Amino acid sequence: MNRLEQGQLSRRERQIMDIIYRLGQASAREVQENLPEPPSYSAVRALLATLENKEMLKHGKESRRYIYKAAINENKARESAIHNLLSTFFEGKPQKLVAALLDAESIHLSALELSEIRKLVESKAD
Repeated sequence: MNRLEQGQLSRRERQIMDIIYRLGQASAREVQENLPEPPSYSAVRALLATLENKEMLKHGKESRRYIYKAAINENKARESAIHNLLSTFFEGKPQKLVAALLDAESIHLSALELSEIRKLVESKAD
């Protein structure tokens, strides 16, 4: 079981993984440019090395720079994150997660968004 499946990624590590998934691959400089309030270049390189050690990233060499790619499929990563969220905060019950999303005051869903959610739920019930 990798660190993602164990829920052992820091906020910065998750941000980096999001960037890699969004871009498909990236150099340390590209990661740094896409991070909010980016740390130094050497700090980004250290975080990338940490993610490699955690078997979340792999790298190849392109000219003189390393290019990083995800070592784990994004769908598998998403499933692992949801599983961790469910087991940590919602007793493993998806209905509690959905209820929390619908009740959250910070999430304002439009009528269209609610309609789309309803259609998704109905399509899964068939």
